[in-house]
Amino acid sequence: MADAEVIPIGTRGRPGRGTGTAPSSAARGLAANGARPAPKPAKKQAPKKQSAAPRPKPVEEAVVREPVTTDEPTPAGGIPAAEWLAAFQQAAAEVFGEEWEPQLARFLAFLRRRVTGDYVVDEYGFDAEVTERFLMAALRPIAQKWFRIEVRGVENIPADGGALVVSNHSGTIPVDGLMTMVSIHDETGRFLRPLGADLVFRLPFVGSMARRSGATLACSEDAERMLRNGELVGVWPEGFKGIGKPYAERYKLQRFGRGGFVSAAVRTGVPIVPLSVVGAEEIYPLVGNLPSLARLLGVPYIPITPFFPLLGPLGLVPLPSKWLLEFGEPIRTDEFDAGAADDPMLVFNITDQVRETIQQTLYTLLMQRQSVFR
Repeated sequence: MADAEVIPIGTRGRPGRGTGTAPSSAARGLAANGARPAPKPAKKQAPKKQSAAPRPKPVEEAVVREPVTTDEPTPAGGIPAAEWLAAFQQAAAEVFGEEWEPQLARFLAFLRRRVTGDYVVDEYGFDAEVTERFLMAALRPIAQKWFRIEVRGVENIPADGGALVVSNHSGTIPVDGLMTMVSIHDETGRFLRPLGADLVFRLPFVGSMARRSGATLACSEDAERMLRNGELVGVWPEGFKGIGKPYAERYKLQRFGRGGFVSAAVRTGVPIVPLSVVGAEEIYPLVGNLPSLARLLGVPYIPITPFFPLLGPLGLVPLPSKWLLEFGEPIRTDEFDAGAADDPMLVFNITDQVRETIQQTLYTLLMQRQSVFR
């Protein structure tokens, strides 16, 4: 019987079908003898190379950075810092003048005092530093360049001590009071303490600014207290009747009230300085009024001028009239006794004397003025 061919189990196929790739002769021999093929030797892996430690950088190769100087170009525009600083100083000197550095130092000192609270406000709310630095600085160009105010008789204002300045009132809007304040301060260095109507202090922003600038309510008690303290007090006895009169009645003084300012001056024994102002009547020529609307809004009058309300806010710009301020000779009150302030005839006579002095001076100044605007 012929020897049967031995087929490995893994290669045994079904009858009638191919068996795939035939095993090699060596595999067939090993299968016949019952031995398994030897496994292939594993490949030897080469040992990993250890990374060498970084070599220290020689001292000679270390980078030495030079300090940055002002000659080095700055990142902004490539302009050296020294040239930028010089250009800034030159521009500041051209804009603010050669004294800009001391002015900047004074302004920074002012801010420091405001932040730390190192400033003085009197019992009426007057802030002398704010008034001089801001209010006077804002009013001065208007007085000098726009109205071109000419002041006469400034020697009649006492250099110190209490005094009462009595002036006519005009202009539709009480700009004459502000111009009188800055003119007196520039000519004498003294602050004028105005006596204002209660309507001024009821306004939201105007009231607080009036207090800071030295104004107080027009009452005898406050007036007498300030005069005894040596203040220079200003009063406009015409009140709203003076500033709200029609243009046809310009420079005609209205009634001076009951003479309360005279009583305050007599009780304190201070001089009364009459002041006549020409030029304020023409800044807002009053040609009409709206009394019904004024009563509705709670104001004395609603002015109608040739430019307001026709031109809107532009109509509020005052006309550049030429102003004249003349201070008359002081009227002494220290020669009266203490009870003279309660004498109505004496008060009336002094009031009439002050009013007539101002009125006659107004007529004289109007004759001397060549034109409204020059």
